Amino acid sequence: MSDEEKINLESKETLEDKKLNLRPRNLDKFVGQDNLKSNLKTYIESSKKRKNNLDHIILYGPPGLGKTTLSHIISYEKNVNIHSTSGPAFTKKGDLVTLLTNLAEDDILFIDEIHRLSPIVEETLYPAMEDYKCDYIIGSGPSARVMQISIERFTLIGATTRLGLLSRPLRDRFGIQLQLDFYNPADLKNIILLSSKKFNTKIDESAAFEIAKRSRGTPRIAIRLLKRIIDFSVVQNLPTITNMVVEDSLKKMRIDSEGLDDMDRKYLKCIAIDYNGGPVGIETLSASLLEQKDIIEDVIEPYLMQQGLVQRTSRGRILSEKGHNHIQITL
Repeated sequence: MSDEEKINLESKETLEDKKLNLRPRNLDKFVGQDNLKSNLKTYIESSKKRKNNLDHIILYGPPGLGKTTLSHIISYEKNVNIHSTSGPAFTKKGDLVTLLTNLAEDDILFIDEIHRLSPIVEETLYPAMEDYKCDYIIGSGPSARVMQISIERFTLIGATTRLGLLSRPLRDRFGIQLQLDFYNPADLKNIILLSSKKFNTKIDESAAFEIAKRSRGTPRIAIRLLKRIIDFSVVQNLPTITNMVVEDSLKKMRIDSEGLDDMDRKYLKCIAIDYNGGPVGIETLSASLLEQKDIIEDVIEPYLMQQGLVQRTSRGRILSEKGHNHIQITL
């Protein structure tokens, strides 16, 4: 293959990747979270009229609801560059200082999992967020001296699944605090229909709604289920995804009527059978399920609690009557 053919092939692949980009680029095309979108649009318009940078923003909520997507939308709406990183990526103070000094005026710095910043790195953010300055120590021992570096005015967007793990000083420095909630099935249905068009797949509205009902209120899960159902339909040479195809595919994937998978049912059965419905502590559950505590608290429990299947008390987790009934059905 010639170099020219390789370049053409790479360009074609890049174009296809862009076509299949499921992230919306502006607020008007972002489905759901209507109250959040309305407020965010106001803040962006205000900053444009004042010709000022946006106040620092913290986005929090369960994983898969669109925190990263919203941060990129903000940069697009403001027409500024965005620099994306994550909390665990900063191993030492100098990493953050280097990144901050490379920011241009009005740029956005997006830090995912910001609650995982080390205390030393976090303290470096305080003067940067308030005074747009960084303190950097040069040398060591008696000859060490502090050099203050001025940086351009920027907007920090932090994303976290666990707002409570942010220290109070850092949390208070975010002027805009936005919580993302689980999506309702109607909004998820629209997301599935839009995604199916990008995948060049025909799907009935009733089928899209059935997927939405079992997506745990999360767009990321809805799109993942849609992709897997498309796989089943392609192998079976089906031109359109119908309700029957969805039911059959989800049954093979062991996704039940409430959208629960094997891990969720294992969690509920552990409380119901092994601990007589609770209460049972998170440490005990973690050991019984051979699963990390963070996974249980951040991934498994939020949706189960939102659906009223499990209750969290001071004594531990308790299975609700609805949870007991669901376990009886699935046994």
